[in-house]
Amino acid sequence: MPYRRRISVNVVSLWYASKAACIRTFTGITDLMKILIVEDDTLLQQGLSLALSGEGYAVDCAANAAQGAAFLQSGQYSLVVLDLGLPDRDGAHLLRQWRKEQQDLPVLILTARDALSDRVDGLDAGADDYLIKPFALAELKARVRALIRRYQGKSDNLLQHGDISLNLSSQQVAVDLQPVDVTPKEFSLLTRLLMRIGQTVHRETLQQDLYSWQDDTSSNTLEVHIHNLRRKLGKERIKTVRGVGYRLEERQ
Repeated sequence: MPYRRRISVNVVSLWYASKAACIRTFTGITDLMKILIVEDDTLLQQGLSLALSGEGYAVDCAANAAQGAAFLQSGQYSLVVLDLGLPDRDGAHLLRQWRKEQQDLPVLILTARDALSDRVDGLDAGADDYLIKPFALAELKARVRALIRRYQGKSDNLLQHGDISLNLSSQQVAVDLQPVDVTPKEFSLLTRLLMRIGQTVHRETLQQDLYSWQDDTSSNTLEVHIHNLRRKLGKERIKTVRGVGYRLEERQ
């Protein structure tokens, strides 16, 4: 592909630093902040995956239109990064199909097609933004954040229960109106627990929310995040339901 030689050095470096590839078989996992990348260039695909994972998102990757459609039907995503030049179908055609199916989620087209007619066609097909290769990773990340904020909507920005409040746009947490510093993974975990406060959330559900399939979930990483949240919120707030999962308790 002609743009391959012009890929940002940042993306190439990220790819060489990556140890794991995006898994290309679809699954049914859901995520509070999950991104789907539909891109056939393996080099760029893995660079994007590592960059967005570093921002706290879980990432799934598809190498063609058929895989992308299967992912979208079986999962819930906060955003799709879509290439136009897919090997089995034009990305704009795929996007039109999604919009006809009432798939209401932000789509960022990422393509080497820089002609005005291509940009107009992509936006008319239903894209929310259009970024031309080569690109700067900082700009890509900023556009992703902006699109997700736009779709969350002002009325949905605040999640609150009792003394705990979460701002979904800024990913800020407060307890008794006092700010609490959390990592992106801790924020996603706390969001899931707060949405089901008083109920037990299965361990597998939390792992699927926090990680995409290329991540290693066999270690005690989830327990580390739970330990850190207990330290920040109070160790009695998150209960372990042995053999099942975890439960966020209301303050007594």
